[in-house]
Amino acid sequence: MNENFFVDERGYYGEFGGAYVPEILHACVENLRRRYLEVLESEAFRRDYDRLLRDYVGRPSPLYRAERLGAKYGCRIYLKREDLNHTGAHKINNTIGQILLARALGKRRIIAETGAGQHGVATATVCALMGMECIVYMGETDVRRQHVNVQKMQMLGARVCPVTSGNKTLKDATNEAIRDWCCHPGDTYYIIGSTVGPHPYPDLVARLQSVISAEIKKQLLEQEGRECPDYLMACVGGGSNAAGTVYHYLGDPRVKIVLAEAGGLGVDSGQTAATIHCGRPGIIHGSRTLVMQTEDGQITEPYSISAGLDYPGIGPLHACLAARHRAEVLAVTDDEAMQAAMELTRLEGIIPAIESAHALGALPRVRFRPSDIVVLTVSGRGDKDMETYIRWMNEHTGQK
Repeated sequence: MNENFFVDERGYYGEFGGAYVPEILHACVENLRRRYLEVLESEAFRRDYDRLLRDYVGRPSPLYRAERLGAKYGCRIYLKREDLNHTGAHKINNTIGQILLARALGKRRIIAETGAGQHGVATATVCALMGMECIVYMGETDVRRQHVNVQKMQMLGARVCPVTSGNKTLKDATNEAIRDWCCHPGDTYYIIGSTVGPHPYPDLVARLQSVISAEIKKQLLEQEGRECPDYLMACVGGGSNAAGTVYHYLGDPRVKIVLAEAGGLGVDSGQTAATIHCGRPGIIHGSRTLVMQTEDGQITEPYSISAGLDYPGIGPLHACLAARHRAEVLAVTDDEAMQAAMELTRLEGIIPAIESAHALGALPRVRFRPSDIVVLTVSGRGDKDMETYIRWMNEHTGQK
């Protein structure tokens, strides 16, 4: 396996990564850096983590052969069904692991950020499971468009704090969570929801989500007699479901990686969240990565129809994969994603989250051979997005 695609001892993936944090948080981040591998590799953690993934989350998630979808694109398509996990997305893989880590570090107060609400729900869920205080920061815009998930978090006992600054979406929720952490460094653990933030968070989240690719290898071997697909496909915002999908294949050049980021209204429209296409190196939320920004370094407000992909940065792992051409990154527009969601729904009876629909929207862009095996991760289910889907369908009445 090519170790260059993994984090180095300084916390970098090539030129991206690191830990750029306020002095008040240095001790928290440094303590986490020193302890996280020790905890994750301990027998007690593995026992509890594996048990909860099996008995509470419901893993392994199925690897489903989507025959009608495959016939449409002329290849063999398998869907990794993270939408069937408890709480409806891949996010629970990470929050289960981080709540166990927080407990091992002696922390009892948990904070989190959320965009689409799935990470917030997953965090509130594990806090209820472990009897810990939970505060979730969420942009006011996302509170409105994902109000069902807000109600779930509140039912689970979390305090949801609407954020009214900036674009009132994921970036702004993350800003407020970091401010909270600065005010409560002693007793608080920040469960970051994606492969973003200061080292060791990108590596920590990728390791916890790597259960996805570990299962793909076993399941594909059972179904196709081989561990390696020809293509892996996933949506990428911060990048946690994508990191989990590709983790155990990074060093295998036989496997092509195709990632779909949120093109919004188009990469040249000014209304986009396609960070890899439009970003430049910079620092955001504690790491050096690609950032959507103006010439003088001011962060550009992102836009996407998806509440979980409108982030102006990208995980440093994915910035590295793109820079080194290990992954092909496609910008999928709102309409392409929504049309792809409708296609999956009609062909396979699966309603995906709008985030996942961006990965599906990349299928028409790739030339497949009949012998190709494609594994595409459906990162979440579409229940939370029904109002957006219905509104889009009403606006496109009569369009196929």
